[in-house]
Amino acid sequence: MSGVASFVPTPLLLSDSAKARLKSLIEEEGNRDLKLRVYVTGGGCSGFQYGFDFADSVAEDDTLVEFDDVALVVDPLSYQYLVGSTVDFEEGLAGARFMIQNPNATTTCGCGASFMV
Repeated sequence: MSGVASFVPTPLLLSDSAKARLKSLIEEEGNRDLKLRVYVTGGGCSGFQYGFDFADSVAEDDTLVEFDDVALVVDPLSYQYLVGSTVDFEEGLAGARFMIQNPNATTTCGCGASFMV
């Protein structure tokens, strides 16, 4: 007989390039307590838009997702739209930016900064 396997879903994933960039930014700021806050607000060309900010504190109702020596923080309202997403970092002709690969989005804008569910 085989045993039951348990699976613990990860609310958010962080790509290797995003980890490296986040670690670099934290080192530049000289504050090891900084975390990347990922959030969703209304607006953008598709209805909702992604936002990123540094946070050095975590609210009681925030979700903290830790990856080795960096972490993401998500507020409870944004969490429902971001669960299962991957935070990535890309550099290209349009500049450098964090971006979200969101399996929950039914429509996204051309630049990927806004979405609809």
